[in-house]
This record gives sequence, C-alpha cells and structure tokens, in this order.
Amino acid sequence: MLVLRLLNVVAPAYFLCISLVTFVLQIFVFIPSMFRDPSTTPLFSPALLHGALFLFLSANALGNYVLVIQNSPEDLGKDLNLGKGAEVADWLDGSRSPGSALPGTHFCRLCARVTQRHDHHCFFTGNCIGSRNMRNFIMFCLYTSLACLDSLVAGMAYISATLSMSFADPLAFLTLLPHSISQFFSGALLSSEMFVILMLYLWLGIGLACAGFCCHQMLLVLRGQTRYQVRKGTVVRARPWRENLQEVFGKKWLLGLLIPVQNVESSYRRQKEK
Repeated sequence: MLVLRLLNVVAPAYFLCISLVTFVLQIFVFIPSMFRDPSTTPLFSPALLHGALFLFLSANALGNYVLVIQNSPEDLGKDLNLGKGAEVADWLDGSRSPGSALPGTHFCRLCARVTQRHDHHCFFTGNCIGSRNMRNFIMFCLYTSLACLDSLVAGMAYISATLSMSFADPLAFLTLLPHSISQFFSGALLSSEMFVILMLYLWLGIGLACAGFCCHQMLLVLRGQTRYQVRKGTVVRARPWRENLQEVFGKKWLLGLLIPVQNVESSYRRQKEK
C-alpha cells in the first residue's frame, strides 16, 4: 500500500515533467527549425500550422487532465446505510449486508471513498475514474496520444535534418537508438541530440499506451460496462450502444471533442435530485 501511495504522487509529477519537456522542445526547438527564412514565411506556412495544431492538442490534453482531477467521483459512503459499526471496506467485501448497495459502487483504498460506477484508479491523475470524469479521461487519453504522435513526427523531422538521415526505411527508426548510443559514447553525437532521440521513443510509448487506453475505454463504454465490473464479472443490463454513449458523453458530445468541458452529471445525482 505504501508503494501504491508513493506511485500516486510520483506518477502525476512524472507526467507533468514530460509535458513540460515536450512543450519546450516543440516551441523552442522543433518549430523554429521549420522556419528557413522568417521574413519570407507565408501566413499559413507548415511551421505555423504545426504550431497551432500542437497548441490545440496540448490545450485539450491539459484541460481534460485538470477536469479529471477536478471532477472527482463523489463519496457515497456518507449516503449509504452501512449499518451500526460497519466499515465501508468490510461492507464492500461482502462481509456486511448488501441490502443498501448501489450498482457499480466500489471502495478505493487510495482515495478512501465509495464511488459510483467505479472504473479504475488512475495513478497519472492521482484520482479515481468514475461517472463524473469518464468523458474527460477518454478525451485526455485521446489528445495525449495525438500530442505524442505530433511530437514524434516533429522530432523525427528535426533529427532527419540535423543528422542528415532518412526515415524512408521502416527499419531506420528501430535501429536509430542503438546506433545513436554507440555514436554518443564515441563522441560523434551531442547530448542534446541524444536527448531528443530518447524522447522520440518515450513519445512513441506514451502515445501507444494512451491510444490503447482510449480504444479499450470506448469499447467498454459502448458495452455499458466499467473495468471494475469486467474484473468482478458483474452482469450489466443490456442497452443500445447509443444510450451508453449518451450517458458518458451527453448530448453535446461534439463540444467536448473540440474544447475541454465539464463532464455530464452522474445518473446517481440526477436520480437523487428527482
């Protein structure tokens, strides 16, 4: 448990550091290298378009990241009738009467609260993912993967121009790292260039991981399930996939694709207000 709590603090700091390094490399290294002659650069040049695209992707990724943390799943433990002397953890483990149980509730030991439609605990945000921040989490994974892909392409273009090498061969990227390491220790490669090459592989790994999270999460949303329900083998009520999507993304789903907006309210809160 101590290791998990430490990871819950280190992982968000690690993500913010990677984001800061990526922003600095893009704005101060990659994009300026695309300008051959700033005085004759047209208004809609590839460099300016790339910079606008990167800022758009970064703003959405960071905005949804903040909303995931801000829209924490509400603690339902105070609203549940757990019984006299009952502990929340014991009740959820099945040692107490489940008569007051709500569908999809789960007690997270790291957050120390009961959440509805609990999906999983995200260490990179230090927060649980539930009904209130599911859409923001999916958008965060989507735009993070796109931002990493954009940085990967820009970094490859920078390395190609700096080291006068071509990535036309599919094996060139796979052999880039071992070849660069040998050149670095022989003194033929600068430390700044080696750092950019290492970031290329880091962007590739983070981008693929976030894309996989996004695709898997969308598949569960279409089925109307959560990871916790799948892990526990809970049977969910079959509904049309359109209703499952609307429950997570709401009617104004297109707005959430373009700008970071607050997630829709949970069905539990709507029922409670009724």
